[in-house]
Amino acid sequence: MFTGIILSKGTVASMAKRGGDLELGIDATGLEAARLGIGDSISVQGACLTVTHQQGPVFFADVSRETLAKTTLGGLTVGSHVNLEPSLRAGDALGGHMVSGHVDALGTLRALAQDARSWRMEFELPAGLMRFVAPKGSICINGVSLTVNKVEERRFDVNIIPHTHEVTTLGELRVGDPVNIEIDVVARYLERLMTKTGT
Repeated sequence: MFTGIILSKGTVASMAKRGGDLELGIDATGLEAARLGIGDSISVQGACLTVTHQQGPVFFADVSRETLAKTTLGGLTVGSHVNLEPSLRAGDALGGHMVSGHVDALGTLRALAQDARSWRMEFELPAGLMRFVAPKGSICINGVSLTVNKVEERRFDVNIIPHTHEVTTLGELRVGDPVNIEIDVVARYLERLMTKTGT
C-alpha cells in the first residue's frame, strides 16, 4: 500500500531482457537506504514492484509481461527519471490517498498550460474508467496522488503545484505522453459492491 506522496526521483540505471520479461535497475540515491530491502515493495512510476537485489544505491526489480503491457515501464530508457515511493509503514502519515500500485490503464496528456504558479494538465482516459473519476476526487498519475478539478466526457484535469512539478516526473511530461493511471481504490470497490451479480 502507498500514499501517492513521492519521496524521491530515481534514474533508470539498466534495462535487461529476461526471457520476455524485463529486469529494471533503478538508481535510488535520493531515497533513504533504510526504506529499501530485498523483498520490499516499491512504487515505480505508480507500478508496484518488488526489490530482488541491490548494488549500492541501485535496486533491481523484475517487470512481468503483464506490467510491461499495462504501464509505461517498457518505454523507459537508461537515464529516464522515475517517481519512487516505498510501501507505507505502520505509523507513516497518510498524506495523499490509498494507492495500491496496481495500474488500471494508460492515460494521455492532452493539454498543458500555466495556471498562475501552477500547471494545469488535462488527461484523456479509456471510456470505461471515466465513471470512477469525479470532481474533487482522488486519482493517481505516475504514482502521484492528485485531486481532480473537472471531468468532461473522456477527459479530466488536475493542477500541479510548483513543488510537485519540481520533485516528480510530472514536470517532465509533454503533450501526447502516456501516463500510468490508478483510479481511487474506494471508487473501484464501491462500483463492485453496487453491481448486480445475479446471486
